[in-house]
Amino acid sequence: MNAGPAAGSGRIRIIAGSLRNSRLEVPDLPGLRPTAERVRETLFNWLAPAIAGARCLDLCAGTGALGIEALSRGAASVQFVERDARAGEALRGNLARLKVATGQVAVLAAEEFLRGPPQPHDLAFLDPPFALDLWAPLAQQLERAGWLAAQAMIYVESPRTGAPALPQNWMLQREGRAGEVRFALYRRQDAASAPHRPQLPLS
Repeated sequence: MNAGPAAGSGRIRIIAGSLRNSRLEVPDLPGLRPTAERVRETLFNWLAPAIAGARCLDLCAGTGALGIEALSRGAASVQFVERDARAGEALRGNLARLKVATGQVAVLAAEEFLRGPPQPHDLAFLDPPFALDLWAPLAQQLERAGWLAAQAMIYVESPRTGAPALPQNWMLQREGRAGEVRFALYRRQDAASAPHRPQLPLS
């Protein structure tokens, strides 16, 4: 959730759910790029049948807009991971101001966090800084280290120019494009039953 040109300080809106129309303070940090509102709306329409009660992992959380939107719509919990201390502090401040007790913030690099003791999650948001090209290594850590439940959903945000290399057992469900961004939703399957990833049409 933090890639591309600097966004500048401001606010972003939670779209729906118990925190509907709440505003998140966005710090003025280089490279901080909150997921666009229309992309979040599309994503959570896709996730509507699966979000209630979900255990979520928001890697490279940035503002935390994806994870907080998930909590607003009924997710059971969200683990936020953000390497930038200032962004992490702003995220903690937003959670406290909104009186959200089911979100935890870890301020460290996603790669380091994923080397810790794993807990399986039902939904993971994978939106690393575009310039760092972390999709493949983070995806492999998620897949191999036990961070994903058996039928977990994984949201991936990346540059429009091409899909990143991901585990073969992540099955593409839906995808879209907005500006210079490609956004896609995958479902994890047992590796033995998923020899290849089908290419679905643009939704």
